[in-house]
Amino acid sequence: MGGSRFQIHADFQPEKCGGDTSSAGDADRISRLPDDILLGILSLLSLKESARTSVLSSRWINLWKHTPSLDFDDAQTSIDKLYKQPDLRRSERRKYMKWVDSVCRSHKSPTLKEFKIRFPINRSARNAKAIARWLRFALSRRVRRLELDVDDLYGSSYKKCCFPNKLLNPRTLVDFSSLKELSLNNVDVSDGAIEFFLNKCPLLERLIVRFSNQMSRLEICGSSLVLKHLEIEFCSGLESLKVSVPSLTSLSVTSLKGFSLENVPMLVDLSVRVVDDNTSLYRLFHQLLCRCISQLQTLHVSLSNVGISSAELDELWELPQMPKLKKLVIEYCVRGDKSLVRLAPFIRASPSLVEFVLHHKWYLYSREDREQREQRNDAIKIPHRHLKVFEFRGYYSCTNDAGLLGYVLENCVVLEKIIIDPCFTLGNSDLEIEEVEETARKNVKQKLAPQVPQHIELVIL
Repeated sequence: MGGSRFQIHADFQPEKCGGDTSSAGDADRISRLPDDILLGILSLLSLKESARTSVLSSRWINLWKHTPSLDFDDAQTSIDKLYKQPDLRRSERRKYMKWVDSVCRSHKSPTLKEFKIRFPINRSARNAKAIARWLRFALSRRVRRLELDVDDLYGSSYKKCCFPNKLLNPRTLVDFSSLKELSLNNVDVSDGAIEFFLNKCPLLERLIVRFSNQMSRLEICGSSLVLKHLEIEFCSGLESLKVSVPSLTSLSVTSLKGFSLENVPMLVDLSVRVVDDNTSLYRLFHQLLCRCISQLQTLHVSLSNVGISSAELDELWELPQMPKLKKLVIEYCVRGDKSLVRLAPFIRASPSLVEFVLHHKWYLYSREDREQREQRNDAIKIPHRHLKVFEFRGYYSCTNDAGLLGYVLENCVVLEKIIIDPCFTLGNSDLEIEEVEETARKNVKQKLAPQVPQHIELVIL
């Protein structure tokens, strides 16, 4: 092999299977592979599965303790169990914390590529000490990717876990300089802590903060930063966010309160999902995004909660040009008397667009609002010569849906694929969801399929 991706500590000397190695080789050829290859195999398993390989033979007993990634993601099975049996919450949490402590005590690798905690943990003195202990361990191993997701699904926001600020005190001698990726989900973290990470993590390329309530006036600024990916999402206390990072290529935000973009010449991937503001379309595209709109290659924008008046929809033809945009994702919710064809200007403003994804949240309105009669189609017909894929999520086969699909089929002259996904998620029961989605699929096959030319692939999910 070339350069090994895994390193074994110098003191690590695993026992080999006893007896004649030549005869044992036929029975267990995998165990005779070099350590770095075996560690590569273990890295494809979950942490618990990796530990179970200890029973295979003496050759494997200590091997899992040298895996470079520790992913304590036990949320899937445990959360399902907690939903069905809430009384188990405390015992499951205690079991999870013992598991993490046990692995940390026995793990031998001097460095870590990844350390991930994901489990519902509420705020308490005991839990805070445990989290601080785990973070100290990971940072002492020069961890590169650190993720902390401790959402207490049954608790209130005031019980949300806080990032242990004592680790940020220089006197503690905790070294953050190895971090390249930091993700904090459902962890309260302050403006000062974010500033600390930016100053003390010179290699930091990826920063994600979600569902934190302590930040208020955040500045992510600095010409010396190497940050490439930034997500600041669902942080309810955030009053302002200023971003000025020359190296930044990807940005995701869910609040435009006090939002400003300055020096972002490399920004090509932007997600704006507004959940707490009534920003107008004009302000969004002509003011807030004016410094990057012409360079974007991917844009994900939610119009579901943006204050869009009928006059503004009529003025969508004044959208600024997005000459480099390759992929556009729009989340949109509209009543039955408002035509989806009004979104056509987004296609017109993106002459290089290759993929257009529309997530139509029709289910947020009553049935009578989404079953309207024929509507006028006032969209100007302009051929688009690059769009190849159109994905329609939330398709219900009403007049609105058919109108937009008709526009795409008529104007997108190189279209290769249409993907239809009913994706109904707000039913009162699994049976209702299944019935609505099956009705939509049946309508697609009966009404839409005959209209789609044979050279265009129609995919129904």
